[in-house]
Amino acid sequence: MMKKCFWVMLLGFLGLDLAAQTDKELKSIQDSLFIVEVEDKREPDKVLHAEPLYIDLIRDLGARKGEKEWNVAIGLADNNDYDKYTALIEYEWAPINRLGLEIELPFTMYYPAKGQTSAPGSKLNSIKLAGQYSFYVSEKHKTSMAIGYIHEFELPEFREYGKSVLIRGNIYNPFFIAAKRWGNQFHTLLYTGPAVMHHFASNSVSTSWQINSNFHYMITGTRNFIGVELNKTVLGKQFDMTIRPQMRVSITDNLLVGIVTGIPISKANERFSTFIRLIYEPGHKKHG
Repeated sequence: MMKKCFWVMLLGFLGLDLAAQTDKELKSIQDSLFIVEVEDKREPDKVLHAEPLYIDLIRDLGARKGEKEWNVAIGLADNNDYDKYTALIEYEWAPINRLGLEIELPFTMYYPAKGQTSAPGSKLNSIKLAGQYSFYVSEKHKTSMAIGYIHEFELPEFREYGKSVLIRGNIYNPFFIAAKRWGNQFHTLLYTGPAVMHHFASNSVSTSWQINSNFHYMITGTRNFIGVELNKTVLGKQFDMTIRPQMRVSITDNLLVGIVTGIPISKANERFSTFIRLIYEPGHKKHG
């Protein structure tokens, strides 16, 4: 009752006709005010979008100068012959409005499954450098679009250090992103592009396509959400897809945790996987 009285007084202060407002209308206005609180109205424009947790963005769409973020993540994938543990450390920042940059170190550790004697060698997969520019941001249409590029320097297994060249190849990965918010809670996002792999030893080149579609429901007045990623890869005539249900929860104003489950639908030797991402935004202040 007191909470409702607060909104009635606030709307009266704003000069709205209280007599004409139903409970439903009051709730709609309250939700809109919450979106403003989370999204804010600083310049340049920026639309609040739900960012996927597994294949994440280089920086928020419509990034503003000075934004920065640390990510630490760990994961486990259950295979028939071995267990695969993944980890990553990444730092992303916006040196100017709408431009995001990132450096990432992804690791993979392999351990033979029970009854097996061998597994691939553990390694620091690559050094990843990336940039992303939001060329279209519309608060009116709640839509953002961006282009970007990721360059990976592939590294050998730890046991090969000192025995072979340090850089085993390059991966060239341009990409396109389009995101739209439907009302205050529902979010969709498409992330797609080719990954061109150039292996130095064989001088071979292969190209796969990533098509990642995302659907999320964000709780009004927060950055908490539940949703799903559909991570699809096309390599020649081969098609793989992993369904990744996920949720994100704010622990404090500048610390969030994301939890992801992976369900492969076409990989015969891979079973369920899990992935946890910690997101820290130094200097982040609650919008208002």
